[in-house]
Amino acid sequence: MRMEPGETRFMEMVFPEQANHYGTLYGGTALSLMGKAAYIAASRAARGPVVMAASEKVDFHQPATIGQMIELTARVIRRGRTSLTIAVEVTAETLATGARCRAMSGSFEMVAVDAAGKPVPLTTKEDIREDA
Repeated sequence: MRMEPGETRFMEMVFPEQANHYGTLYGGTALSLMGKAAYIAASRAARGPVVMAASEKVDFHQPATIGQMIELTARVIRRGRTSLTIAVEVTAETLATGARCRAMSGSFEMVAVDAAGKPVPLTTKEDIREDA
């Protein structure tokens, strides 16, 4: 699996303490992991502090169950003056069989901020020194 430029990926196992009484990943835990993926992707793209301003249309396509591995893939799909839109896809995989399915997807608005939490313009490639 090849990562595209600007893409962030990480894996997480679904353990019993992360699951509800149906044996599936808690929705809140899934949202937390998706937010973390969005934060990492936005921080890498902004090369500075970011905060979440909104989560938009998070869809739960298939439940992720105890014992499955989930792969979170986050990518920048829009870059504004002070904000980024990050799309996050979650794929659930049954390790014993290799079967994979799209479990969740959503988008998150992330805003670049200064030390006081006020929005600031995003860093551009020209602002980043190669020798830094």
